[in-house]
Amino acid sequence: GRAQCSPHVCVLVLGDVGRSPRMQYHCLSLGRHGYRVSFVGFLGTKPHPDVVGNEKIRIVPVSEMKGLAVGPKILQYIAKVVLQSVQLFYVLLKMDTPSYVLMQNPPGLPGIAVTWLVCSVRGSRFIIDWHNYGYTIMALAHGQRHPVVRIAKWYERFFGRFSSHNLCVTRAMKEDLRSNWNIKATTLYDKPPSIFKEASLDSQHSLFLKMAKDHSPFKPRARPDSNSAERTAFTELHPETGAVTLTPGRPALLLSSTSWTEDEDFSILLKALEDYEQFISNGAALPSLVCVITGKGPQKEHYRNLIDQMHFQHVQICTPWLEAEDYPILLGSADLGVCLHKSSSGLDLPMKVVDMFGCCLPVCAIHFPCLHELVKHGENGLIFKDSQELAEQLKTLLADFPSTQSQLHSFRRHLRESGQQRWHESWTQTVLPLLAADHR
Repeated sequence: GRAQCSPHVCVLVLGDVGRSPRMQYHCLSLGRHGYRVSFVGFLGTKPHPDVVGNEKIRIVPVSEMKGLAVGPKILQYIAKVVLQSVQLFYVLLKMDTPSYVLMQNPPGLPGIAVTWLVCSVRGSRFIIDWHNYGYTIMALAHGQRHPVVRIAKWYERFFGRFSSHNLCVTRAMKEDLRSNWNIKATTLYDKPPSIFKEASLDSQHSLFLKMAKDHSPFKPRARPDSNSAERTAFTELHPETGAVTLTPGRPALLLSSTSWTEDEDFSILLKALEDYEQFISNGAALPSLVCVITGKGPQKEHYRNLIDQMHFQHVQICTPWLEAEDYPILLGSADLGVCLHKSSSGLDLPMKVVDMFGCCLPVCAIHFPCLHELVKHGENGLIFKDSQELAEQLKTLLADFPSTQSQLHSFRRHLRESGQQRWHESWTQTVLPLLAADHR
């Protein structure tokens, strides 16, 4: 029988809940199947309105500990881990006993050990959702041989084995967990939820008007025959008919999203845009380009400064932060996506590409070992190795923009016809049976 009338699940991420889309989707799917959910994490960015407005989901905040502001770095880090552990113990022991704690890793320090201990004491089952290995992310900053990286690897491997169930994001990661760490996991691919779809012209126009208030690339280009149509750089609304159409001669809209961290080298995109500008200067018949790079993160200011020093005639770049509900509409309005995510472990896939494909948006993505599980070169997008190759791909794909006979359009058609599975359907097939088996 079921534990109580509706079982309780704690979904845990030691990160910003609003920037943890996969964990938000877990919460929504659990809620749809009748589970009560406590969603534990840092309160930073506002989560999706569907999560905030769901009566089955209660957000339980934990504070992000800063550690000591003085002393050696290693001591600062230890203090931070100890404080975070104490706080997490308190939060997990205070809530109603959950049937399950579903925790995102990384970040797993100190979450995995603390959660395992609390689950042992309270008789809850512990599920780890492996998105990547935390130690490989630390190694980007400190190098593989650094003592902290080696301790983190031991910790992750040791405590990772104490979970009742494991989920992971790719077949490659499932195989790696099994062969190297002797951990048996179930692959739950990231799938786009139903909010990610092609945007109607009306919703494109509304979003572009909103974006034009703060971002000049969305403002209409001056046109001599200026009638009373309400315009953006991409769309116009005809007052007599109320119909929205795409502006003739509009620029192509290129979209990339990032968390501005070390595993994405945005200089590759900036260099490719310089080459694209040069192609036009040399007489190539290519459209102007508006490149939107969304997201927040530590390296944003560094790249903002680089962008400000670039002087383009035919390319405009803007770096907005979008509300959760506007991001799918922008993806659904773009002409081409670019992904610069290189997995630190070579075992996880970029969720942004999953979302782009949900919106039938073709993608140019940088190569890394398991990318072929998602991007099929020449079918739903192209894979590049460096800025020169990306520039050539932009040139090829946009050569006859906006023609419906182009390779770009055939990628879009392929995505439309591929009947992609959505998150909730995939979750119901993959995760629900794991939970149901424990309740028999």
